[in-house]
Amino acid sequence: MGIVTIGIFSGNVQGIVGSIILMISHGVVSGALFFCIGVLYERHHTRIVKYYNGLINTMPIFMVFFIIFTLGNLGLPITSSFIGEFLVLIGCFSINSSTALLSGTGMVLGAAYSLWLCNRIGFGNIKTYSIFEFYDLNRREFYVLLPFLFLTFLIGIYPEIIISYLRASIISF
Repeated sequence: MGIVTIGIFSGNVQGIVGSIILMISHGVVSGALFFCIGVLYERHHTRIVKYYNGLINTMPIFMVFFIIFTLGNLGLPITSSFIGEFLVLIGCFSINSSTALLSGTGMVLGAAYSLWLCNRIGFGNIKTYSIFEFYDLNRREFYVLLPFLFLTFLIGIYPEIIISYLRASIISF
């Protein structure tokens, strides 16, 4: 959300539009990630990360969703966060290149943490001494995550939906 603040204070159209897209994307992707963590907590009743290893073997559908939302969180192209982060960096770079460099560095560090977490939870050896029951997403959880997935890719592939609405709002204002 610091990137959103930088985009707003850049004061140009690219930064502000990027901030709005990034806020919408953050609501979608973070909501989905919180739901995923809630699914894990509901099954295993622990939030300690070291107990989760090798979930790709026991919960493959869950891990596909979790990996996609993690990649969406760090701004992978064709996901909704990429467009917002790209526009914010363009807007920031036109005002102050050193701030754009520092914010880009922060984005890389955030991406590294997200990838570390995804790797830690999904891959490795299963620790059966800490978690006893493994079962994948049920239908309800699958159908809850599907709209999040759809919106993540829709905004990333076709951001004109939001940009055209913002253009119409600015003209009428």
